[in-house]
Amino acid sequence: MIDGRKVAVVLPAYNAAKTLRQTCAEIPRDVVDDIILTDDCSVDDTIGVARELGLHTIVHDRNRGYGANQKSCYSAALARGADIVVMLHPDYQYSPRLVTAMAGMIASGHYDAVFASRILGRGAIDGGMPRYKYVFNRLLTAFQNLVMRQKLSEYHTGYRAWSRDVLEKLPLLACSDDFVFDNQMIAQAAWHDFRIGEISCPTKYFPEASSINFRRSCIYGLGVLRTAIDYRLCRWGLKAPRLYRPETESRLAPAIAVSDLPAAMEARLQRTAA
Repeated sequence: MIDGRKVAVVLPAYNAAKTLRQTCAEIPRDVVDDIILTDDCSVDDTIGVARELGLHTIVHDRNRGYGANQKSCYSAALARGADIVVMLHPDYQYSPRLVTAMAGMIASGHYDAVFASRILGRGAIDGGMPRYKYVFNRLLTAFQNLVMRQKLSEYHTGYRAWSRDVLEKLPLLACSDDFVFDNQMIAQAAWHDFRIGEISCPTKYFPEASSINFRRSCIYGLGVLRTAIDYRLCRWGLKAPRLYRPETESRLAPAIAVSDLPAAMEARLQRTAA
């Protein structure tokens, strides 16, 4: 808790058994009140490790996608009373030790959202980010800043902190269930004029860290371009995509809409063991 505000860390997980313990070991428990893991139908022992660590674990009955995983995470965090929610990938690519700083920036009242940037400083290159990904990151970010009239160092980090107000107001159910969800959420935050801050973050690239392949990266890149163009067309009044409409039915409900039952966990564990 920071300044009386409850802090939750959410972990959207898929096959994170090898890195989950290391990630959780560095989460600052002196300020984090709740850790929520959503397993997107992993084929490894992610659920078993999460259970050993005592994490609040949500189990998807099928692989729903990275964006759908985050929707479940945020919905659960709201239901459990979080005031500040930090989304951290459980693959140990980002430093969990920055949770305190990111949550503190929101608790200060200066920001509604905070992103951990790999681009500020030399975190990306020193951490081993593939050169083609670094180049694509810079090009896509430059395009989005130009089209959306923002000044972010990157739009593609998987380490973000949000205030409860942001999560309750954004029409997140209108976002994709795939990887472009992250980018669409930022566009929504910009559309609603939420205050976005950034912090420099080191990163690590290694075999166990999750990463999408070149083909999926290209699909993601096209989705990013479309998101930025739709944003500008909507600003000009030439288009009205559902992504920016504030309908109540497109907002997350502060409830858990996926299986959160010990029985479901037991069944998955038994199938894994078998």
